[in-house]
Formats: sequence, structure tokens, C-alpha cells
Amino acid sequence: MTTATARGIDTGRLKAALDAEAHRIVYDQYLPQTTDGLGEELRCISEVDRAHLIMLTERGIVDTGRAAALLRTIGELREQDFAPVRALPMPRGVYLAYEGHLIERLGDLTGGILHTGRSRNDLNATTTRLKARGPYLALLDAVDRLAGVLLAKAEEYRDVVMPAYTHGQPAVPISYGHYLAGIAAAVLRAYESLLDAGRQIDVNPLGAGAIGGTSVPIDPRRTAELLGFDSAAPNSVDAVASRDFVLDLLSASAALGVALARAGRDLSTWTSEEFGLLRVGDTLVGSSSMMPQKRNPFLLEHIQGRSSAALGAFVAAATAMTTGGYTNAIAVGTEAVRHLWPGLRGTTEAVTLLSLVVAGTEPERDRMERRAVDGFTSATYLAERLVLDGTPFRAAHHQVGETVLDALETGRPLADAARFAAVEDGGLAPDRVMAACAHGGGPGSTADGIHTLTARRDTLRAATDARRARWSDGAGLLSRAVAEAVTSCRPV
Repeated sequence: MTTATARGIDTGRLKAALDAEAHRIVYDQYLPQTTDGLGEELRCISEVDRAHLIMLTERGIVDTGRAAALLRTIGELREQDFAPVRALPMPRGVYLAYEGHLIERLGDLTGGILHTGRSRNDLNATTTRLKARGPYLALLDAVDRLAGVLLAKAEEYRDVVMPAYTHGQPAVPISYGHYLAGIAAAVLRAYESLLDAGRQIDVNPLGAGAIGGTSVPIDPRRTAELLGFDSAAPNSVDAVASRDFVLDLLSASAALGVALARAGRDLSTWTSEEFGLLRVGDTLVGSSSMMPQKRNPFLLEHIQGRSSAALGAFVAAATAMTTGGYTNAIAVGTEAVRHLWPGLRGTTEAVTLLSLVVAGTEPERDRMERRAVDGFTSATYLAERLVLDGTPFRAAHHQVGETVLDALETGRPLADAARFAAVEDGGLAPDRVMAACAHGGGPGSTADGIHTLTARRDTLRAATDARRARWSDGAGLLSRAVAEAVTSCRPV
């Protein structure tokens, strides 16, 4: 290790480098963009082309030999990463340049059949869904990972007592594990919402044409099967006019982002020196360029910042869509859709960072328990004991309030200030109180709650895997159909 590298890692107080995954998210944003948007668009177009040609030949609409020649040429372009097309001027867009290259190579009688029974409108609606699959699955995988980390840590720390806070003040005793399980519940709701939102991605719009379908006897169900969709759009107007799945995905992501930001705020507060309830590992904190004593849990600020990406994207996309009529519209299919990608990416990064922080953070057990005691968090339990012993709740509330005041004035803990028969059976130790609060989803039921949430996560993961498998199976089915079509026909 060079001196410069050593200095970049070793700050004096901090001896470890920032976690590599976190580094990629927070620092690689300054590197040049490496996303190949043109290549991605061409790959999606060519995938649709292959499915469309297979369907056209199976329906007897185009000659099998000409279709095979087209499939071979498209295959060559894919192997070349579309280099011949990339070099072309594109005065009327990517698709027409791509189609023009195929016509130039194969002639109009062969290259010109590709667009039979379709339009750029339904093609674009289809490729947008194909392009959404990768970022969508990346977000689902990140959410599943976060849920897993939260549930594992909830189990590990379900007996670590801490105060629950309301209005910034100690309220009742819970466990750190119970808190994490609560965040897991919110994350799993978002997981379910994302899966619901993704159902529209599985509807095949190909075949809707410009907006009124086509008189060519195509089979959209077959192209749906070959492309991994689970159904075909039933209405041609809706197929090309709607990009509602963009709004649904961003809406679900925005709701998830709210939960992430709120958790980030809690963790930021509890990791402060003033609270000192949590300690983030050295690979997840930063230093100061000037102040050598600093240990900054700065990833939590990135979480809070990026968690709002989908909310901003939703507002921008929805605003763009409202300017277009219910037909094929650039404001909808292009301007609104472009906000989907940064919205999904920002949410995925926030989810990933929170997974790292939760996994790499440990509770300061003694400090947590001391704050639960000093904050008189057992007072509500004391009032409830009096109620079960026959005292009306409001009277018990008043009586315990006076007891807390006396404890504060005399410097005694609540257990010493309280002299009620109702607490003689177990005292007011926060861990005992926490265990007793097993009703209404309280911390005494954390183990059961974790079990329920884990089963829910398993169900959601199975649904994600099924969707991933259908897309993969469709790609395999299409590749086999293309290989058979190419090898069974000699070039025209």
C-alpha cells in the first residue's frame, strides 16, 4: 500500500476503508456515465423484432425464408453490438435508422417486412416495458435484501431494551429488535406494492399498432409468450396511450422512500454523541477533512436524500402525462417515462445503503437500557397495573403522574417512588415491562411478529422469482424458436 493510499484509508481515528458497495453509490456518481442507452434501446428493439418475426412466420403472414434472413442479420447485429447501426445518422430516430440498415442489407422485399402489422407506437410501448425489467428487478432484489437484514437483526436484538420515542421523548420500553421489525413491516408493504405495480409490465402492448390495431391477422398472445409477458393488451387505445405502470412504480417507490427517510432520521438521531444509542461500524462512517475526532454516519444523509428521488420523479412524470390526450403522446411515452429510471435508481441506492447501515450497526445496550429507566418508560405499565387492580384509568394516570413528579424531585427511580401493591409481583424493570406488553403487537410479541413477517417475505420473494423466471423462460423460448427458424431455412 502506498503512502497516499494508506492516508486515504487511515485517517488516524478511522483505520478501515468505506464499504465498497457504499463507495460505489456515493462516490461513483462523480464518474462519467457508462450507461449505453442506445445499445439498450437497440437490444430491446431487436428482441421484439425476433419475437414478431417468429409470430409472423407461424401465422403464415411472411415467407419463412425471408424471415430467416432477417433473423440472421439481426443476430449478426446483436453479436456486433449494433456497430453498423451506431455509425448511421439518425435524423428520424433510432428505429428507422435500424430498419433502414436492414433494408439496405437485404433489400425491400426482405428488410421491408419487419414492420408488418405494427407501429413505432406499440413498439415503443413494448420496449419501455422490456427496459424497465432490469431496474425493476434490481429494486425488488434490494428491497428483499433489506427486509432480510431487518428481520435478521430484529431477531438478534429482540431482547435489547430501549425506549420508544414519541414527540422526541422517551415513551415506553420496547426492544431495538421490535423497532427494526416495525421498519421491516413497512418495507414489506412497499415490496408488495411494487409487485402489484409491476403487473402492468407483464401486459404485452405489441399488436396495438398506431392506436387502432391492425387488419393483419397477428397473434399478440404468441409474442407475449416469446417475450415473457403473461397477457396481451385487450384495447389498442389503452395499449399505446398508457404508461400508468411508470406512475405505479414511482408511487410505490415513493411510499417506500418515505419509510426509508423516516428510519434514516431515527438512526441519525440515535447515532449522535448526545444520544449514543447506536454505533455504526468503521466501514460505514466518514471522517472530516479538518476535524480529526469526527466519525460521521454520513450514509444516513445519503439515504434521506436519495429516498425522495421517486417522489420527485412521480411528480414530474405525472405532470408530463397530464399534458397529453389519451392517445399516443410524446409527453407520455417519452417525457414522462424518462423520469422512471433515476427514480428507480435513487430508491434502489437508498435501500441498499440502509441495508448496509442496519447490518453494520450495533446497539449500545447499557446506554439504551439506562435511557429506558431514566425516562420513566415503565409509567404506563404501572398505571395499567393499577387499572387491573380496580383503579379507574384516569385516576391511575393521575396517581402515576404524581409518582413520577415525586421521583424527579427526590432523585429516585420510579420503582423506588412507587409503593403500590400492583407492582409487587414483578417490579418496573423495563425488560419485564417490555415482555409483559404482548398484546396489540407490542414488544412482548416480537418473536411472533418476526415469524409472520418472515413468512410474508418468503411469499413476496416467491412472486418475484416467478416473474423473473417467466422473463427468463420467455427469452429462452424465443432463442430456441429463432435458432430453429434460422437453421431450417436457407437464405433467400
